[in-house]
Amino acid sequence: MNDIPGWRLSLTSALHRNRHLVYSRYFQLATVGLEGRPANRTVVFRGFLPETNQLQIITDSRSQKVNQIQNHSWGEVCWYFPETREQFRLLGELKLISDSYPDLTLTTARTTLWQFLSNAAKQQFYWPDSRQPRSESTAFHPLAIIPLEPPSNFILLLLEPQEVDHLELQGEPQNRTFYYYDSEQGWLAEIVNP
Repeated sequence: MNDIPGWRLSLTSALHRNRHLVYSRYFQLATVGLEGRPANRTVVFRGFLPETNQLQIITDSRSQKVNQIQNHSWGEVCWYFPETREQFRLLGELKLISDSYPDLTLTTARTTLWQFLSNAAKQQFYWPDSRQPRSESTAFHPLAIIPLEPPSNFILLLLEPQEVDHLELQGEPQNRTFYYYDSEQGWLAEIVNP
């Protein structure tokens, strides 16, 4: 990766300045449902894929969002930082990285991310299928020892931003910058009305 775009510098600053708030790593991810309706959920930011601007998220191949993304690969993130009163909206393409993904670099990133997860986070990938009738409580504590390699249902989900809308709610008037990616010029920025 050559130059770091302005939106990423601002986002990194917001993450740093809000780091004492444990929920500052949570954001909302919206996708398009199979019926064409919006689907939104809260996910955890797992860092940037090294040498890229892609946001890393994890998910389970059994989740509804996987089918939605396979049907329509665009999604949008909305991220609010209460300490600095900033909102970031990142629109981009979503990519699902499973154990059979053809790019070795990305499957290695998937495995590496698995190894950094807490045991509690890993356990969830061994739980019964979601949205099914409630299982016995013992089914939610399936493994005493968790394997080093991720299970096949563990998915690395990447968001490759194409547009970023950064709104700073402090100030009179508020500040808003719109960033967009141009394949020939790279990241461009425009200061716009809030």
